[in-house]
Amino acid sequence: MGTAIVLIVLLALVVAGGLYLARKQADAKRQQLEDAKADARRLLERLGGQVLNLSGTDIASQQAMADASERYNAAGSQMEQAQTIEQARLVKETAIEGLYYVRAARTAMGMDPGPALPEDPERERAGKVSEHRRVEVEGQTYEASPQPGENTPHYYPGGRVAGRPVPQGWYSEPWWKPALVAGAWGVGSMLLFSAMFSGMGGIASAGAWESGYDAGQQDAMEAGDGGGDMGGDPGGDFGGGDFGGGDFGGGGFGGGDFGGF
Repeated sequence: MGTAIVLIVLLALVVAGGLYLARKQADAKRQQLEDAKADARRLLERLGGQVLNLSGTDIASQQAMADASERYNAAGSQMEQAQTIEQARLVKETAIEGLYYVRAARTAMGMDPGPALPEDPERERAGKVSEHRRVEVEGQTYEASPQPGENTPHYYPGGRVAGRPVPQGWYSEPWWKPALVAGAWGVGSMLLFSAMFSGMGGIASAGAWESGYDAGQQDAMEAGDGGGDMGGDPGGDFGGGDFGGGDFGGGGFGGGDFGGF
């Protein structure tokens, strides 16, 4: 009888300990979620303040603020649905991207761009437009520039779209938007990328871009290969970089097709 009582007591202690640990883990996870949401909310409110109080004075700054407003609305919708830490982080990333558009608008208007924003490795690896380019692809003219202008009013902060890098810069057309919406690049996209960025420092080659590698990864591959054959297919598409998908479901930030891509 005594042994049975001891076993029952030990079992009760084990069960109680398990419940206590489970409760502690649940509380810790809940706190982490609240912290992640608070961090995202801080940036969302910062973006909202800029969107509501800043208006563009020219085509480039007006377009950048329109894109910032689009991200603000998307982040707000994501925040309402956020139930996990990862979803809260997606809200934060969307808000940060909106703040990059605000910085671009302020720069276009000759204003102080404001406080520095968190660095993003994907954005850094995508590279930057370093010189003005004007190319014609399938009968349509496209331009890219490191500076805003009458012919380059569309800004992109740089990053990965549908698995491939899009350099930071100002463009005549938002040529990345169809891929952002559809989640896949069109047939003519590599031709456009090659014509626009061929030979521009710090930006992926057309072949690397098509395979989903950015310039930094391609350099690392070449440095690590002692001249031998890599063999096989280098990779394919690495997955999405846009904020329209993920756990929230559905689409990009808007756009639609243009120019046949």
